[in-house]
Amino acid sequence: MTQLKALFLNASLKSSEEPSNTAALAKAVSDIYDQEDVTSEFVRLADYHIPFGVREDMGDGDEWPQIFEKVIEADIVILATPIWLGEKSSLAKVAIERLDGSSSVTNEKGQSIFYNKVAGVVVTGNEDGGKKAASSILYALSHLGFIIPPNADTYWVGEAGPGPSFVEAEGLKNEFTKKHVEMLAYNTMHLARTFKSNPIPAVGNTME
Repeated sequence: MTQLKALFLNASLKSSEEPSNTAALAKAVSDIYDQEDVTSEFVRLADYHIPFGVREDMGDGDEWPQIFEKVIEADIVILATPIWLGEKSSLAKVAIERLDGSSSVTNEKGQSIFYNKVAGVVVTGNEDGGKKAASSILYALSHLGFIIPPNADTYWVGEAGPGPSFVEAEGLKNEFTKKHVEMLAYNTMHLARTFKSNPIPAVGNTME
């Protein structure tokens, strides 16, 4: 079995000093990775100084290049976000913009650096918007070159209006969410192993 590395980009607006419901759901995915000998790394984006923009390095203390190096090293990239007013978080949007700013970087074959990397999404909130947030993120990542497997998202949203959070409501007891955690984990692993050993050919797929 090929050794894989998964990177979780947590776009919670909270720093790592505070508990994150989004991190809790993402951990359910990483727990399955652990069982399958896939190493996981978590990055809380709010811990870093990440200016908005679409360049590889925005200067002035920009810490995104540190995160981008982790993306390059990863076989699986999971963007995890809370929902705010039915939308992905502002940090999730910034992460996508900064990834886009590096879309001209190529691998040794001249393809986008994101080729042959598999992506997925985790969404939490206590209002509607799970599918909307997931669909916009998955489209953006696919457009940048990431591979999107079937059922590449898992989400949990509570009842309409204010209510208990994912952790408070023990959201993993929700059978739909739990099943999609499994599908997200196993499908990303399967495709990552497939494309690591049999990458997308360069013919017709270079940035030139």
